[in-house]
Amino acid sequence: MSLPHAILTALLEKPSSGLELTRRFDKSIGYFWSATHQQIYRELGKLEQAGHIRALPAPVPARGQKKEYEVLPAGRTELGDWVARTEDPKPMRAALLLRMRAAAVVGASGLRAELHRHLALHQEQLDEYLAIEARDFPSERRHSEPDRLRHLVLRGGIDMERFWVEWLTGALKELGEE
Repeated sequence: MSLPHAILTALLEKPSSGLELTRRFDKSIGYFWSATHQQIYRELGKLEQAGHIRALPAPVPARGQKKEYEVLPAGRTELGDWVARTEDPKPMRAALLLRMRAAAVVGASGLRAELHRHLALHQEQLDEYLAIEARDFPSERRHSEPDRLRHLVLRGGIDMERFWVEWLTGALKELGEE
């Protein structure tokens, strides 16, 4: 159950409303742990009921005003306990690889176009990650442990996208395309 922990992490970085969390997920955490607006709101309710977060009091009460949440000590403890737990890697689920296996049985019609499309998507994502790295993690700003940890997460994404670009390029070459 990592979504509540992703939300606790985001709220410890900065108290936020559900809408702000959704936007932040789209720009950072969502690169490696996605969640819909509805999932985030549902999880905020569960975290609040569990005593891990609370809605900050509004400066001026108003109907329909967005709630901003902060993490309570119990939430920080839960997140720290989760960080310290062991967890085995999950088996990979890649529809493209399954589709290729199926193509070996029923024929590869349309598969090459899909491989090219995936290659373009992974190259685009790699370029975006590299731009984020250049903007947010110049070598002179990687001195603190939090910065090094955030950069390592980004490097994981960069390395995964490089893997897919290289693998897809090789697959297309092996299938007779340059």
